[in-house]
Amino acid sequence: MTHQTLKGRVREDFIARYSSILYKSAGNKTEVAGTIRQILEGILSQPRGVLKEQDRENIINELVDEFAGFGPIEKLMMDQEVTEIMINGTHNVYVEKHGKKLKTDIKFDSDQQLMYVIQKILAPTRRRVDETQPYTDVCLPDGSRVNIIIPPLALDGPTITIRKFLKVIQRAEDLISLDTLDKRMADFLVACIRGKVNMIFAGATGSGKTTTVGVLSSYIENDERTIVIEDTAELHLAQDHVVRLETKTPNIEGKGEISIRDLFKNSLRMRPQRIILGEIRSAEALDMLQAMCSGHSGALSVIHASSPQEVMHRIETMILMSGIPISLEAIHRQISASLNLIIQQDQLADGSRKITRITQINGLKNGWSNLEDIFYYEINDVVEHGKVSGRFRATGIQPVFYPLLAKRGVMLPREIFDKD
Repeated sequence: MTHQTLKGRVREDFIARYSSILYKSAGNKTEVAGTIRQILEGILSQPRGVLKEQDRENIINELVDEFAGFGPIEKLMMDQEVTEIMINGTHNVYVEKHGKKLKTDIKFDSDQQLMYVIQKILAPTRRRVDETQPYTDVCLPDGSRVNIIIPPLALDGPTITIRKFLKVIQRAEDLISLDTLDKRMADFLVACIRGKVNMIFAGATGSGKTTTVGVLSSYIENDERTIVIEDTAELHLAQDHVVRLETKTPNIEGKGEISIRDLFKNSLRMRPQRIILGEIRSAEALDMLQAMCSGHSGALSVIHASSPQEVMHRIETMILMSGIPISLEAIHRQISASLNLIIQQDQLADGSRKITRITQINGLKNGWSNLEDIFYYEINDVVEHGKVSGRFRATGIQPVFYPLLAKRGVMLPREIFDKD
């Protein structure tokens, strides 16, 4: 009997007889793994005579990883250098390390084993995947984000994308050491958080926007009532007075959906001192701008866009598509009256993540929002192996809201804005 056949039989026997242990969420992983190992050793005791000790140990280790962890990808989940795991069916598992995507030699035994890992990921959540809802997003207890999509939508088998949460990035100093920004930019952004400046973080998928928001939000005062609204709960703030809200997908009959916009409207009745919006996608853009205008300062939000100018276009489109009768000029008046800063983050050719522009909205110019870069990243050269060489620079423009920072007791030397 082959290793895989025996392993499959033991797996089926274990699931049939001891499935209750698989959902023992109260105990920690070490306890669950110990119990599973004991049971598996008992199941494997009969073929001991024909099974080599090393093969027996390999089967036990693989199944302990599968039942107490995430199966074949358990070691990838533990690897601090792996930032993303991409599973394209049973035989194609890719990782991102140091900004580069690499194919691994890891394989799943079958679609059934891969679906078991999916069910294990979904078990503690309110989400599901099946024929009526073949894709979903969830967040693991450690903060890692997971997207799952299954056949018939995924033609090559169940597909999982895991963006790991890196505990090593917690403070502005960590972003500086990673060369995501320089100290001047970090001091400025921390001052903007403390001074309750309204900010939008922009960038493509995987550029590090959510990580940066998570780091900067740690500088919100502990006693401020903060409402966090997300499609999938990703931000974990350390402060005491935090209320986390998550959207709700429709039920099997297509009813009961609660959108970001629904939660945002409700949050305004919850006496928030801060609102953090996971991602702007539609008409909530106008709600957010109106809330900023009406005194809800210090709001943070995320948007998918490739440049500050693209942020403007996306907000325009979202508001116009909502069906609300409003002119472009009125939209830009609303933006310039409410939004202070756009922080643009990009992943460069060498895989590094940089804040490439910090841009202020300084009133209107010819009826359009007037965008001015305060800091930017200048690429000097792309050297051997695609390594990007460049530096962070100040334009010499000072933020128009600088007096607001001083008024709110945030001291920031004007010299940091001096042109390089």
